[in-house]
Amino acid sequence: MNHVSAGRTAVGLRRDLEILEVLRSPEATRGSGLSVTRISELTGREKSQVSRALAGMREEGLVDRDPGTLAYRCGWRLYALAAATGESRLVHMASPFLRRLVSQIRETAYLCVLRGHNVMTLLTEPSPHAFRSLGWEGLTLPVTQTSAGRVLISDWEDDIVRTSFSDGVMQPAPSIPPLRTVDALIRELTLIRTMGYAKVDGELEEGLVGVSAAVRDFRGRLVAAINVGAPRSRLHSQLDAAGRLTLRCATQLSRALGYTGSSVDPGTERADATLHAGS
Repeated sequence: MNHVSAGRTAVGLRRDLEILEVLRSPEATRGSGLSVTRISELTGREKSQVSRALAGMREEGLVDRDPGTLAYRCGWRLYALAAATGESRLVHMASPFLRRLVSQIRETAYLCVLRGHNVMTLLTEPSPHAFRSLGWEGLTLPVTQTSAGRVLISDWEDDIVRTSFSDGVMQPAPSIPPLRTVDALIRELTLIRTMGYAKVDGELEEGLVGVSAAVRDFRGRLVAAINVGAPRSRLHSQLDAAGRLTLRCATQLSRALGYTGSSVDPGTERADATLHAGS
């Protein structure tokens, strides 16, 4: 590509980005989008140019058009790219925090996100023990059977929880103690909001325990959970101490992501940083 054509491509990209910036403005997001005429006014470009640019971006999924009003708004591909970028940054930011948590608890730590009614692991920081949990990156597990899953839906209103989970969805594998009803799940979510962290004992797999705490971004949105899992024989007697350390780690990561709101603090600063000393 010669310099002239490269320059034209750059100019076209800048013009497309101008349109996308307009479509993410409060005027566009508060309503159902913006018309070609309004976009033309805001960008100072000819309507025919704007219309052609929107047609191309719509074809690529960068913008959507309302079939009724013909107004344009940001498209699905932009949100997909934003989500992927956000999760990539989240993994990058979380890594040193997980390493520090593992050095304190000496058990495997995970960074988890919500995928529908399942939990997916983005990052695993292994324990220094000879016994190590396998990496779970990319694998999904039911929300209700994991402490991370329960944390990730702990912001949901009770009526949303009721409509999202039936008793059939709640049932785990045979012989594993379940949350048998949606009411039990709602009580558990209330407890998580009070304590700041979740605990499980054998719900996912007999003999395993775990704790999790929420990670929030600069908007205050619950975007991930930090989870610690271990054999019951090693961690059960210190599960609450591990929960407090995990909450402190999640709070510190949230601050690094720009979260400035208040957080539950059940003695997190007093959490024992030498959890396994002498054990």
